[in-house]
Amino acid sequence: MSETQEPENGADGREGAEDANGAGGGNVPAPRAQGPEVIGVRKGMFGAAAGGDTSGYGGLVRTVVLPGATSRPYGSYFDEVADELEGALEEQGLVPENAIEKTVVDRGELTFHIAREHLVRVASTLRDDPALRFELCTGVCGVHFPHDKGRELHAVYHLRSLTHGRILRLEVSVPDSDPHVPSLVSVYPTNDWHERETYDFFGLVFDGHPALTRIMMPDDWQGFPQRKDYPLGGIAVEYKGAQIPAPDQRRSYS
Repeated sequence: MSETQEPENGADGREGAEDANGAGGGNVPAPRAQGPEVIGVRKGMFGAAAGGDTSGYGGLVRTVVLPGATSRPYGSYFDEVADELEGALEEQGLVPENAIEKTVVDRGELTFHIAREHLVRVASTLRDDPALRFELCTGVCGVHFPHDKGRELHAVYHLRSLTHGRILRLEVSVPDSDPHVPSLVSVYPTNDWHERETYDFFGLVFDGHPALTRIMMPDDWQGFPQRKDYPLGGIAVEYKGAQIPAPDQRRSYS
């Protein structure tokens, strides 16, 4: 098992970050429940709250449920990975329960939900430990759950071990009022543009990124277009012989 070092100001390098054992305060994410979580009800095809329903499916009502923590045994290679990660963190003086908020096995996939102040250390351990060797992060994407109070914004990382032929996912949740997540570019340089895109579309701020600017939208764009509370609008799309009006100009069914 290998040792890693973190910035002196905390695992994410920001002033006031929590210490290695999770002690701290301030604007921290809300605690995570351990059972399946019903976080809201989605109405209509896309759940848009502004601009009216233009899909014709305004009568659809769906409960939004997030999976809860999975009990051991996890199955497959998941127990081995979890044991090795927890042991490696303990060797570094970190209580695993302070770093790993919950472990979820859902649809045959393994996800570790990580406290943001420990993300860099966990990622470094997953990359460097010989028994883990998750050398490749194929990117980070954002998810917006407006009704997941205190944890509205999620950053999801997909990791792959080329050595052992394994995959897993890391997920970090932060409040909309404090959308800061430590950058993993120092651990996985390929995350550079992915973090910029996630910032561009979701407003997640990756502290420590070498040049966190918009990558798809114009620099002076207001708002974050892939958040679920972003108003429907846009520009009419022209086709040969026809024109499709922008979403906020289409007929509303509600």
